[in-house]
Amino acid sequence: MIKILHLIHMKTITINVSKSVYRDFQQAAKRLNHSASALIREAMEQYRREHLQPRGDLRGFRPRSLGRMTRPSASGDYLLAELLNLRA
Repeated sequence: MIKILHLIHMKTITINVSKSVYRDFQQAAKRLNHSASALIREAMEQYRREHLQPRGDLRGFRPRSLGRMTRPSASGDYLLAELLNLRA
């Protein structure tokens, strides 16, 4: 059902690619039982997610526990101080 709704909002485009690139997509599509167009749409969507959409900075991430500390931090641990924003 989601794919049907997604198809309604498609924009037809024309692109030029090398014969070898298109051949690779055609072969992969046949192997995966998809159309070359579907694979190209997926590739474009992946590129959009990874390169075009804005990403948040580190302040937006919530910390996760990775277990206990393996060694106590040293007083001269500049990385810890930087992470804790203790140095200007």
